[in-house]
Order: sequence, then C-alpha cells, then structure tokens
Amino acid sequence: MKITAFKTYMQRVDDRPRLLVKIETDERISGWGEAYNHGPDWALPPLLAYLFEQIVGEDPRRVEFLVLKLHQQCRFPPGALGLAAISVIDHALWDIAGKAAGLPVYMLLGGNVRDRVKVYCGVYTAPDPEAALAQTSELNERYGYTAFKLSPYRRDLHAGRWGELVRQTGDYFGRVREITPSHFEFAFDAHARIFEPYQAIQLAEALAPYDPYFYEEPIRPEHIPAWREIKSKVRVPLATGESLYNRFEFLSLLTAGGADIIQPDICVVGGISEMRRIATIAEAHYVTVAPHNPMGPLATAVNVHFAAAQPNFKVLEFKPHVHAPWAVDPYIPVDGHMELRPDRPGFGIEIDEKALERDDYIHWERKITRKPDGATAYP
Repeated sequence: MKITAFKTYMQRVDDRPRLLVKIETDERISGWGEAYNHGPDWALPPLLAYLFEQIVGEDPRRVEFLVLKLHQQCRFPPGALGLAAISVIDHALWDIAGKAAGLPVYMLLGGNVRDRVKVYCGVYTAPDPEAALAQTSELNERYGYTAFKLSPYRRDLHAGRWGELVRQTGDYFGRVREITPSHFEFAFDAHARIFEPYQAIQLAEALAPYDPYFYEEPIRPEHIPAWREIKSKVRVPLATGESLYNRFEFLSLLTAGGADIIQPDICVVGGISEMRRIATIAEAHYVTVAPHNPMGPLATAVNVHFAAAQPNFKVLEFKPHVHAPWAVDPYIPVDGHMELRPDRPGFGIEIDEKALERDDYIHWERKITRKPDGATAYP
C-alpha cells in the first residue's frame, strides 16, 4: 500500500472554521483527520502540501515512522501550525491503518481498557444559577451528562476589585451546588486570564468549599515554577495542558509537580503517537488525562479511540454540535459516555464527501480583551 494523494476541505463546525484532510492510497483506502484552527486558517493547506511531499509513496501503515520523518525534516521544533499539520496527518494515517487491518484504531493501540468513554460538556459561561440548573438538566436528560464545565467569572475580571470577584465566584458556585443534583460535577475553566499566581490561588480557595471537579488553566503555561507554587497551595484538582505542545513540556510540568490532571490536545501535540507518550509520562506521575477537545466530530472520534485504550484517561471534553453536515454518524453521548464501535474499522465515522463540495467556510478570529486603562490582555 502506498500514499498517493491528499485533499483539504475548509469547512466549519457550528461557528468555527475546521479544515478536514483526506489522505488517499493506491488500494482505495483513505483516511481522514481534522486540523486545529490556531489561525490564520488558510496557512494550513500550503503547509500540508509541503509536508505531503515528505510522505507520498510511503506505506501509510508505518505511522510512527512517517510522523518521526515529518518531525525530523524540521530543523527547528515545529510550532502551533506545524504541529497542527503533523497531527492531522497522524490521524489520517491511523484511520487508514485501522481500515486496512479491518479493526478499530483502539485495537491497534493495544485494545480497549474500558467499555465506554466518559464525557463532560463545556458550558464555558457562568449563567445565573437557575439558568445553569435548566441547561445542565436538559443536557443530562438528553445525553446523560453528569459533568459540566463553567466559567468562574461572573463579570469582567479587569473591572472592579479582585477580592469582590473572588467572593462572587464563591457565592455563585455555592448557589449552583445548592440547587443542582448532588451527583453533578462542575469544573471551572479560568482560561489562562489571570496573571498573578496569588490571584489564581485566591480564586481556587473560593471554589474549594463546594468541591469542583477540577480548576483549569488559571494562568499562562510558560513558567513552570508558577504552576508548582499554585498546586502546592490549592485544595482543588489543578488541570492544565491545552497550550503545551510535546512530551518534553509535559515532562517539565509533571516533574515540577505542577498539575493533578493534564489536558493535552490530540490535534495540537502531534497526534495519537505523541499523545500516548505524554499520557504515559503522566501515568508515571499518578496524573490523569482529560483531553482538551473543543473540536468537531472527526477530532472527537480520534479522542474516543485514544481514551478507550489509555489506562489513566479521566474524562473527555465534548459539546454536542449543531452544524457539521459532513459528519454522517458522529459520536454522540449516551448516558454521559461515548459508546465504542467495535464493528467499524478505523475511527468508525463516515464522511459525506458530497457535503464537502459546498463551500461552508466561516471566518473566525480571537478577540483580545482591553483593560480599563487601554492595555490588552488574554481573552
């Protein structure tokens, strides 16, 4: 079997652009992947065309060999765009390997260690407690979710006194706990918007009395000693990792004792191959893995197969999609879990190529925050 061609399709999932990639072979077996849109969106197709020249004519089932080759042809470590491109190639190759073997990808990873994959739903805002009850109850009734993620910010964190925001956060979570079912789990994503570590610690203390599922990414990821300091002083599970790129960065975080839960993104770190190395390092530090997954149906399918085979997997982020017409049969939660598809080879998801013929691109860009004094900040 040899790689013969690749195609890219700029599409969207709900209100975000998504680049889909198809790799074809001379045996009419093809594989699919979904690329992370770090932006600029249109930078990825020419980059993928360049990388494709490194693997055309090769056996696609030699996934580790080909991904290693792509890394080694880069004189310097690839950044966000380079790793997004390598990740989507990795995914498509695993899809081909599974289809060629007639097996689900998770069977090629050593087989499933669990029968289904737990998911949580990102709400991403801080709705009034009564609205949060209504929203989470609907998600529970429809999909069986019992775990959710909220924002800890009830207002602009740069407007007004910080201590007042902290108090409001504690009061808010207390009220949410009071009126929602006791078995519901609530995580809080601070979205790396806090600059001072002591403020991250104060916010964690406001959440602690009400048992958060985890406290995600209060500060930026770059300075590992700050994560060690925060983790040593908080009483809640600390999670981070969506902005880290490879096993070496995660090794630094874990050896510093900087997290209880890591959140690598399988579309960012280089694909399944690198994701498994990262997870193994975490396992050796008694740390669990909750993959970052704000993506579409294809990326979710890849995550499900990784999670099925990974012993220290904890929970997968997944928000149901409203608009992704190219995904014929996406994975959808049942009883708060994704069911495995043992009778389907590859990632077990069908792509409607007819739907991809229609231009469905939507432009999106991240907006920065402006502080009251006019300075910029992370959104």
